[in-house]
Amino acid sequence: MKHPVDIHVGKRIRHRRWMLGVTQQQLGDKVGIKFQQIQKYETGMNRVSASRLWDIAEALDVPVSFFFEGFEANVTDSDTVVSPVAPKSMQGDLLSDKEALDLVRSYYAIPENQRRKLFDLARVLSATN
Repeated sequence: MKHPVDIHVGKRIRHRRWMLGVTQQQLGDKVGIKFQQIQKYETGMNRVSASRLWDIAEALDVPVSFFFEGFEANVTDSDTVVSPVAPKSMQGDLLSDKEALDLVRSYYAIPENQRRKLFDLARVLSATN
């Protein structure tokens, strides 16, 4: 059975990898493992060891804590219950949507002065009257 923390960490690995436009193969090559292992980490099927998570964090240029953002442990008398709490930046998991991610990448590829104009246009078009 998959542990909720492993699933969350895997989603955060995939999220960051997608944000950087890195393939599973490229990430695997950077950390010295096969892409199939990256797949297993991203689905939560396999638990990521501390040292491997460190290597992945370095390869994806984030602190190790990035992978745990949005998770909160609720401690009771007898045991600890772990429950996901979506941070504001991940609410709706918008960037797990391929189309949204492509849009964000394309947006940032536009020169800044044109990007500002596009942003203003989008704001006007989305305004509810």
